[in-house]
This record gives sequence, C-alpha cells and structure tokens, in this order.
Amino acid sequence: MKVLLATGKPFARQAVGEIAQIIESAGHRFEKLENYAGKSQLLEAVRDVNALIIRSDVIDREVMEAAPHLKVVVRAGAGYDNVDLECATSRDICVMNTPGQNANAVAELVFGMMIYMLRNQFDGTVGREISNKRLGLYAFGNVAKMVAKIARGFSMTVNAYSPTLTHDDLRKEGEYGVISVYSNSELFENSDFVSLHMPLLEETRHCVNYELLSRMPRDGVLINTARKELVVEEDLLQIMEERPRFQYITDVKPDRHEEFDSRFPKRYFTTPKKTGAQTTEANINAGLAAAEQIVSFFRNGDERFRVNNKL
Repeated sequence: MKVLLATGKPFARQAVGEIAQIIESAGHRFEKLENYAGKSQLLEAVRDVNALIIRSDVIDREVMEAAPHLKVVVRAGAGYDNVDLECATSRDICVMNTPGQNANAVAELVFGMMIYMLRNQFDGTVGREISNKRLGLYAFGNVAKMVAKIARGFSMTVNAYSPTLTHDDLRKEGEYGVISVYSNSELFENSDFVSLHMPLLEETRHCVNYELLSRMPRDGVLINTARKELVVEEDLLQIMEERPRFQYITDVKPDRHEEFDSRFPKRYFTTPKKTGAQTTEANINAGLAAAEQIVSFFRNGDERFRVNNKL
C-alpha cells in the first residue's frame, strides 16, 4: 500500500523519519508532500495513494475524487472538521483522528499565552498574576484535562462545563480537581478566564456570544485554542469596546483580525499560524500514532478511532 504524508504545515524532521520507519517496516511504501504551494499539488500527489496522514490540510470531495484508491485518512490531531466526512463515508473511506496526542502541547500554550498577556506582552509595565484566579473550561476533553492539571500548579480554581457530559460525569473526574457547574452561563459567571476546548460542530458554531461574554468579569479573559468559528466575532468586539480591560487570546486567527488588532492592540493576541501542536514532542506523538493506526488498519481492519459513519 502507498501511504502519503501530506502536510502543508510540516512535521518536525524527527517525526517524519519515525513515521516513515513505521510505515516501511510494515511493508508499505511511504511518500511525503510537505509545505505544498497549492491544492493542485495535493490533487496530483493523491492519484495512486491508499492512505493519507494529514494535519490541518483540507481533504474535501475534490481531493477524494482525485484519489480513487484511497481507503483511510488519519488526521494527526484531535479536530477533523477539515475532512469531508459525508463524502468519505459515501466512498467507503475510513477517517480517523489521534485523540490526546497533542493535548499537553496545546495546554502548555494556553498558559504561555495567558502569562504573556497578563504581563502586558512583557512591555515592562505592571501586569497581573494568574495564581489563585478562577479558570473556566468550556468542554472537558483531553486538552482541557491537561489544562486542569497544569492549573493546579498555579493554585487556580478550575470550573468545568461540558455540553456532552452530565454534571455527575464531571464530578467523577476527581483527579483533575475541577468544580462541575450546571450550565455555560454559570461557567462564564464564575470564571476570570474561560478557555474553549470544544470541537467545531453545527451545535457549537457561534456558541460563544454576547449573552455569555457579558456574564464574565469586566477584566475577564477569553482564550481560544480550538476553532475561530466558536465565537461570534461581532459580539466579542462589542464586549471589548464596552469593557476596556477585557482581553482575547487566540491560537486561531479571527476573520476580523485586522479590526481586533487595530482597535485593541494591547488586549488582543493571536498566533500568526495555529501553533498549539507545534512542538517536536506533539509532532512525534501524533505522527507516530497516525502511522500505527494506518498499519493496524491494513493489517487487521482496526478502526477504533474512526470518526465518520460506515456505509
């Protein structure tokens, strides 16, 4: 079988080498397409592939139709909204992700950005500390759990709310030391910081709106390492206009980036490109997991991390 590593945002070199070793040791052919300039290169590269390893690369109907032999796509990471799942199912293509492999890297970034902004981007002026503050986690998956663990080292009070877990389910997560709240409104009311950790689904799109944001303290901080579409940008701009100390920190550049940047340069920060999983360790963890999943898929039909429906 031919396995293509197609990554517009390349993995660390060490990760690529170890991915290739896993694939080739199992008797498969490994090729890579890194840092490609446009979709046409991807379409050409997938013509005879049986498996794909990707990151944030868009795998839509056009790509799948250009790859008639494609059987499995593995997203090296948690989110998979960049893959057309409906089309994949219709073409009998298995789509998998690698949950948890990037979690620590993203969690560390949350705190790096928090400290950077509360210290006024290290401009030498008097800033604030995060210790003993209230942190709210909106959703409680692998990344949020790592954030909760790190927060304990800063003596933070950690509140959590998940649309997919019951109050009792969250209360059972005792090892993370979180306080389970009953609603997203309660979460925002009782948190100095709110960190977003849900996937992009139709029910989560634009879930963070003016009504929720207005429940936060006037000097509250919203942190987004998930997806830009979770936030109603117009509502966030209004909150930041009304509250001169409110801050927004994000690893996913908003559609209205220029407006945020020009109006609130000291209270808004975005990474130039999504960087939560951009560590050597996370690259290795997610990349090797993806390679192992492809090997297992072809060896014995293992689909345990499948995220799309079957025919």
